Amino acid sequence: MAANLNNLAVLYRDTGRYAEAEPLYVRALQIYEKALGKEHPYVATSLNNLALLHSATGRYAEAEPLYVRALQIREKALGKEHPQVADQPGQPGRALPDTGRYAEAEPLYVRALQIREKALGKEHPDVATSLNNLALLTRPPAATPRPSHSMCAPSRSGRRPWARSIRMWQQT
Repeated sequence: MAANLNNLAVLYRDTGRYAEAEPLYVRALQIYEKALGKEHPYVATSLNNLALLHSATGRYAEAEPLYVRALQIREKALGKEHPQVADQPGQPGRALPDTGRYAEAEPLYVRALQIREKALGKEHPDVATSLNNLALLTRPPAATPRPSHSMCAPSRSGRRPWARSIRMWQQT
């Protein structure tokens, strides 16, 4: 039942029907917590999905604690170096760039990259995704332009994460 509610909520979220998605996410979360316990990875997924909905609707202050709790559950259940811990949707840093908190987001994105490189190898497509996400921190959304930075500029740490992503793409 919870999986079906969650899947329907994902459909509603992806089609912009946010008001219809939220109660389904909340109900799925309640079912998972009651049936599996508050520390189960499915609870983390439900928390993450609800946080994604809040982020999509600009409710970043509500999304952030959900992302943090989901990450804590995954770390406890799977270990701090598991690839699911590195998944960007599960990272509390996901909402930070949307609120202009780039400096706080970068270490979280770097951590995700390091976990993926260690767990999956430097040539894995998920590593390229992490590199791309990190590179996007150097280019804010159009709604918050920062003329001193561009997609090709180094990140705040001076690295150019996009360069390795491009090299990986050229090798395929």
